Amino acid sequence: MSARAIEPKFVEKVWGSKHLEPWFPDRQEKTGEVWFPAGELLIKFLFTTEDLSVQVHPSDAYAREYEHSRGKTEMWHILRAEPGAKVALGFRSRVEREALPELARSGVIVDRLAWFACEPGDTFFVPAGTVHAIGRGLALCEIQQNSDVTYRLYDYGRPRELHLEKSLDVAKVGKHPGALRSRDAEDGRELLVRGQYFETEKLTVAGAREVPEGYAVILEGDGTIDGEPFRQGTVWEVEGTATVQADTPATLLTTRVPNLRE
Repeated sequence: MSARAIEPKFVEKVWGSKHLEPWFPDRQEKTGEVWFPAGELLIKFLFTTEDLSVQVHPSDAYAREYEHSRGKTEMWHILRAEPGAKVALGFRSRVEREALPELARSGVIVDRLAWFACEPGDTFFVPAGTVHAIGRGLALCEIQQNSDVTYRLYDYGRPRELHLEKSLDVAKVGKHPGALRSRDAEDGRELLVRGQYFETEKLTVAGAREVPEGYAVILEGDGTIDGEPFRQGTVWEVEGTATVQADTPATLLTTRVPNLRE
């Protein structure tokens, strides 16, 4: 039984923020993402001051054939949301696939997307093939397959490459159900996502409790994990199980690929 802190990587983005507190110290650069590599998964914290591109990720089969990579299914757990902050998932109504390139080139695609208001604690599941966008004014934790394959359909005039042909191949053109409803699991845990690629739960710790094998993402609080000090914004790889001792009430996400528990 052991727990090991994962070293973060800070990634600058034009849409990022200098305000990363309370998870990380504020920075001079506009940081959009903080990465924590986690085996088959990649755990990120995202901070936005501008709208991100409209984009889509491929499935495993498509990414394997065309990118020599795994695909990308992900989830978002909202940590902070300014008034009016929102995310887009799928379309307000079904669109014709052949119309996607013109919708993207004209920018009309932004208005055809289904935009969902965000509050801290909301969770969104984003399967591969979902056309999506993250809006400004958000801090969120993203858990995804460890892949960086992204196809952009629209980027608000930024000078970055678009990928309309591949987007057309992989995009789903229907509706998305929006925010998930969490389910209470045993022992006070809250099940957020259970799927093929990852299973994620949320738990609050006041005092001491064990966390399971996989990865523990500290969203709030401080204390120790197997005797090692932690603070919010840290991510830990857990082998076997680990004991969390919270000095102040702590909120964690625990995540694992499903075969870790089989």
